[in-house]
Amino acid sequence: MEAPFIFGRIATAENFTDRQQETAHLVNNFESLINTIIISPRRWGKSSLVHKAATLAQHEDKRLKICVVDLFNVRSEEQFYTAFARSLIQGTATRWDEAVENARRFFTRLVPKISIGADPMNEVSIDFDWEEMKRIPDEILDLPERLAIAKDIKIVVCIDEFQNVAEFEDPLFFQRKLRAHWQQHQKASYCLYGSKRHMMMEVFADPSMPFYKFGDLFFLDKIDTEHLVSFIRERFHSTGKEITDAACLKIVSLTDNHPYYTQQLSQLSWLRTADDCTEEIVAKAHESLVEQLSLLFANLMETFTFQQICYLHAVVAGEKAVTSAETMYKYHISSATSASRSLKTLIKKDILDSKAGELSFQDPIFAYWLKSRYFKAR
Repeated sequence: MEAPFIFGRIATAENFTDRQQETAHLVNNFESLINTIIISPRRWGKSSLVHKAATLAQHEDKRLKICVVDLFNVRSEEQFYTAFARSLIQGTATRWDEAVENARRFFTRLVPKISIGADPMNEVSIDFDWEEMKRIPDEILDLPERLAIAKDIKIVVCIDEFQNVAEFEDPLFFQRKLRAHWQQHQKASYCLYGSKRHMMMEVFADPSMPFYKFGDLFFLDKIDTEHLVSFIRERFHSTGKEITDAACLKIVSLTDNHPYYTQQLSQLSWLRTADDCTEEIVAKAHESLVEQLSLLFANLMETFTFQQICYLHAVVAGEKAVTSAETMYKYHISSATSASRSLKTLIKKDILDSKAGELSFQDPIFAYWLKSRYFKAR
């Protein structure tokens, strides 16, 4: 029997839970061609949300085309242009020969290098001469608008891991160039999101940055407990198994409403369940998950300085005033300046999150491991 929970890949259909308001918001933005920036911690379901909204929006508006560009392995301006062009050419074509024709038709100064794989529709590869692209990138950056006008369609370009552009050579110049072109587009819009919250904040929330106020900025919140409980119960029931409300609540509590971990712990609990899942089964599944990730967490700790570890200890212990003399003495934090540096680094590494001055761990299982394993013997 196939497990009813999905994690580590895009959740679709019955595996996608709640987010009705966010989905409706995004569908409206797509249909209205409103530029959108989505910010949230890692593994909170941004990609699944975008996929869901894209599917609905394209179903409602047949003239709407949504192209997804994944910058996960993109580390240079050259790679960006190639990935961007390939996504636009393939995403606006229904046949491989149309994709090839688009590549030839819409590049007049640049000469694309086109190759076709065994599966033409999925393996139409487009490349360019980098020296040419550096001189005339306009044809690529304006490609969405030109395609939309020529084909009488609307285009939304969704760019995942957008924060990677901040690591390009001369990132500010590149971002200014992107905005200078994209803000003029009328038939194309952009949905930008990524997995590193602090970097996305630096790109979009800093008034000195080129992409400040580029579009509708919305922060993805946690999914409500009641929706997660209902989702877990229904997914168990769909396979002929049952789970008590108390066990559902325990899963949500242990994962702190984290979408990825909620799905993962639910699956581990489901695998341990013959007929009825109880709190005891969930507790055992949770312990197995913590053990499973222990080596990963131990290796992560080796990347922190002693002062950063001391700061984590104070946060795990629930200390609110970390820079008070008493707390710093108790947790061996050398100074308020050291504490400030540690906090800044831990946020930059996406370990901690600061929202309205309230600190929290982005990874609830890591927080539990620190409290129950790493710092327990100290």
